[in-house]
Amino acid sequence: MKLRQNLRRSVLVTAVAGALAALSATASADIRIAIAGPITGPVAQYGDMQMIGAEMAIERINAAGGIKGEKLVGVKMDDACEPKQAPTVANKVVNDGIKYVVGHLCSGATKPASAIYDENDIVMVTPAATNDAITAGGMKTVFRTIGKDSQQGPTAGRFIAATLKPKALAIIHDKQSYGQGIADQVRVTAEAAGIKPVMFEGINKGDTDFSALITKLKQAGADVIYYGGYHPELGLLLRQAAEQGLKAKWMGPEGVGNKDLNAIAGDAVEGLYVTLPQDFSSEPANAALVQAFKDKKQDPTGPFVLTSYAAVQVIADSIAAVGNDPKKVAEHLHKSSFKTPIGELAFTASGDLKDFKFVVYEWHKDASKTPAQ
Repeated sequence: MKLRQNLRRSVLVTAVAGALAALSATASADIRIAIAGPITGPVAQYGDMQMIGAEMAIERINAAGGIKGEKLVGVKMDDACEPKQAPTVANKVVNDGIKYVVGHLCSGATKPASAIYDENDIVMVTPAATNDAITAGGMKTVFRTIGKDSQQGPTAGRFIAATLKPKALAIIHDKQSYGQGIADQVRVTAEAAGIKPVMFEGINKGDTDFSALITKLKQAGADVIYYGGYHPELGLLLRQAAEQGLKAKWMGPEGVGNKDLNAIAGDAVEGLYVTLPQDFSSEPANAALVQAFKDKKQDPTGPFVLTSYAAVQVIADSIAAVGNDPKKVAEHLHKSSFKTPIGELAFTASGDLKDFKFVVYEWHKDASKTPAQ
């Protein structure tokens, strides 16, 4: 009797062990990609763009058979666009054994996280962080599928000088890596064109009362105002400026190009100029992909949707080419080109795109945009 019981136990243990081994093998076959960005916080809308873009890429790659039979799995991680929270997320990626990251989104959060990824040979492709310093440190596993402040800022600065032709240019920023970084680039470009700003001043992220600043802008006679930062503060600035009778032309970067800006600013948003990535959703070649988003009742027009899709795609294409080894994937990214919904991409030695174009749009009170004239 004992012999039979022991034999049954042995068979059961073997079966359980076999099942666990099969489950482990299945889990290990999945290729996990962390999608790191703001799921919560005041700029979670941009995180939504990032998530839907990356998830669509994962879904479509898996539907086509995955990568040599292995499936991609997206793992959402929330950094709330906070520089202090991003290292916690990055360390979780390391501890969880994830080898690839799409993100982070905000430059201030991306900076500290990227150093952790590079130190641990994890490939990171940000679809949204534009601050030049992110890729300036010689890191080998850090890339981006968007342009830099030193491309976007001059685009804005040249438009201000050639088209808006201010009598008194004021530049405001939120003192953050992204906002101040791009504001600096606008200032340098404007000064090179012979326009010296009458103000270059920072506000604090989260400020809500701009009465004193608006008074200073009026006293300075500012007729063109550039704002470096995100939409929550700009929305309040636009609304309060209109309420206080400040008549000026406003301009901002892609961090303000969000439908929620309209909810804050109301009609005061009409005529705002915004630099954004080219509207890739309008490209005929992307018609089927755009329809796939619409079928899921998702908006493919956000500035970070298709850059996030492209970030997943270049990672997946590289894994398919050289295998699931992040060091080899990084090497492949540096030396190859990729056909994506945002065009054919190739990376420099620093991990930046060899070519990326920002476009100036005029933003409207119905949250639509048209190319600036």
